[in-house]
Amino acid sequence: MSNHYDLISIGAGSGGLSAAERASAYGKKCAIIENKEVGGTCVNIGCVPKKVMWLAASLAEHIKNASDYGFNVTYEGLNWSKLIHQRENYIGGILDWYDNYLDDNNIDLIEGTAKFIDNHTIDVDGEQYTADHIVIAPGGFPMVPEVEGAEYGITSDGFFELEEQPKNVVVVGAGYIAVELAGVLNALGSQVTLMIRKGHFLSSFDNLLSETLTQSMLDADTCIQSNTTVEKVIKEEDGTLTLHCNNNHIFSKVDCLIWAIGRAPNTGPLNIEATDIKMDEQGYIPSDEYEQTNVKGVYALGDVTGKAALTPVAIAAARRLSDRLFNNMTDRKLDYNLIPTVVFSHPPMGTIGLTEDEARKEHGEAVKVYTSEYTSMSHAFVKHKQKTAMKLICVGSKQKVVGCHIIGPNADEMLQGFAVAIKMGATKEDFDNTVAIHPTSSEELVTMR
Repeated sequence: MSNHYDLISIGAGSGGLSAAERASAYGKKCAIIENKEVGGTCVNIGCVPKKVMWLAASLAEHIKNASDYGFNVTYEGLNWSKLIHQRENYIGGILDWYDNYLDDNNIDLIEGTAKFIDNHTIDVDGEQYTADHIVIAPGGFPMVPEVEGAEYGITSDGFFELEEQPKNVVVVGAGYIAVELAGVLNALGSQVTLMIRKGHFLSSFDNLLSETLTQSMLDADTCIQSNTTVEKVIKEEDGTLTLHCNNNHIFSKVDCLIWAIGRAPNTGPLNIEATDIKMDEQGYIPSDEYEQTNVKGVYALGDVTGKAALTPVAIAAARRLSDRLFNNMTDRKLDYNLIPTVVFSHPPMGTIGLTEDEARKEHGEAVKVYTSEYTSMSHAFVKHKQKTAMKLICVGSKQKVVGCHIIGPNADEMLQGFAVAIKMGATKEDFDNTVAIHPTSSEELVTMR
């Protein structure tokens, strides 16, 4: 068998798989190189298992609220082992499907670690492979701080390896992964402290979202420890951890420390130094609007580029890349503007476009903001309430909607349709002219005044 291909994807995650699948659909000979599980982070230790855990946590919240609706229900905790078993079986089914997916699309799976020999030649365990087009999409990995005893903590990867539910957890980080893990564990009954280095978390999100979520987490008895950093971790004889932090803060009897301080590009093993491919000091590989690196025929997409690190973004960019390369769609590329995203916090939040601060910096007095804050019907008479808050950010005389931010029950399902409208250039008048669906939370977005 020849080791030359039309396209090779380095990484069998969402981006690499999508590039090869679309190229194969155009009759091209394709291969994917992967040294772990097919499906990448999303399927194995990211989006999919995270959503399973979030759904379980949401069910726990519904069970606790059921008595307020008149149900005679007693919450007696969670069988963690059964949940993990069900989750892993579900993932196993996806992985089995991938075997057929690759076979049906005539895509070769090369198992091993890809290492560049030159710009267009890759070595995998002593075997060499070449391609007219190489897509670099190896994803990223969670970072661990350089502090004494850091190895006693786990990362988000390690969270999905937990065989027992931890009782006293410290989650370190201020991004969406930290917030999601803290929310899941709290809702499932763990005692959780979210430790953040600065004054608040989710700093890149609109203030309405981060402030509302902060209050919701405090109401749910999550401890938020701000302006705090871990300086030393000690493992005690009983197996628990003691965290020594700045300002002489000490956290003891911690049985699970989770580092959620960010992710780094997984470019270390690739031997990029043997090529002319440019890589920045953090290990990211810059690519232009067409996903092209500085070397012709070599492309980078997904988390490794430092752009929008989201599974649907990698899929969309990869498919458009193969459309352009193999189907004469010469201007085909992903528009990285107005990308919707959801954080599976408790409650969930959805966001697209500019924050209020960003809009005012860019458009000044041309900005008009509409907000709504309330308790949705689903939580109107339960003890454990969750607040809903929404914001529309509009610009110009026609009040074009340039930002939409939602937090509250079902926010994750609300945003997709509104994202289509905003992507198409909808104005506040378009929203106002849409008949509301009553009674729903989403109707607030078309009735704001």
